[in-house]
Amino acid sequence: MPKAITVSSIKQLVKDGEKFTMLTAYDATFAAMFSSLGIETILVGDSLGMVVQGQSSTLPVTVEQMVYHTQAVSRGNQGSLLVADMPFNSYGSVDQALANAGLLMQAGAHMVKLEGGAWLCDTVTALSRAGIPSCLHLGLTPQSVNKFGGYKVQGREEGAAQVMINDALALAEAGADFILLECVPSDLAKALTETVPVPVIGIGAGAATDGQVLVCYDMLGLTQHRLPKFVKNYMAEANTWENAVTSFKDDVKSGRFPNADHAFE
Repeated sequence: MPKAITVSSIKQLVKDGEKFTMLTAYDATFAAMFSSLGIETILVGDSLGMVVQGQSSTLPVTVEQMVYHTQAVSRGNQGSLLVADMPFNSYGSVDQALANAGLLMQAGAHMVKLEGGAWLCDTVTALSRAGIPSCLHLGLTPQSVNKFGGYKVQGREEGAAQVMINDALALAEAGADFILLECVPSDLAKALTETVPVPVIGIGAGAATDGQVLVCYDMLGLTQHRLPKFVKNYMAEANTWENAVTSFKDDVKSGRFPNADHAFE
């Protein structure tokens, strides 16, 4: 089994100027597949609500379901850093967040991911004190789809962009270990990545972020719906899943993915 990847080793990798990869996984088989090929981080995403359960959004996913899938992924994982989503309505208070994050860590997660800005600073600090690393998800946060009025690019206005940068800085100061940016303009993602002192992961955020994540069903061409602009179907040019995953990893490391076709202005 390869040496386990940790939060510290990802931070060192980024410090050394290397980009890192993340794919979602929801079961032991996919976790074993991706970790065996050196994908540094695996996300047990609440996106399972849509791609596994057939829901129209991530909102119906429960803590119990996230625990179940985290346990399954943990059993198959071969050394990747395992990040688990905190589902909708599971971290409204500090105490609630600590209790539910604890369940995910006991299920095998190495880090939890929460959607939200500076209002989560107290929660992030409490998690850090409890020994629970956190990744904070900014930009298009799918759990807020009803507030946003749909899945829309965030941060295009100058004021909104500055708020996002300020939120990221505040969260890092509070103890956040990673920041994830979804569907934000490339220039904003670049500025934020250069400003914030923790690794930044992008999805639909251009090539300047420290890492890239995709939903595994999307990048393996298994999704039935129309793919978002930021997705590349790696199976379209590969004859095996191994080649598809390796191409994704190589493209992220080299900066070939994402290109302008997969980014927002």
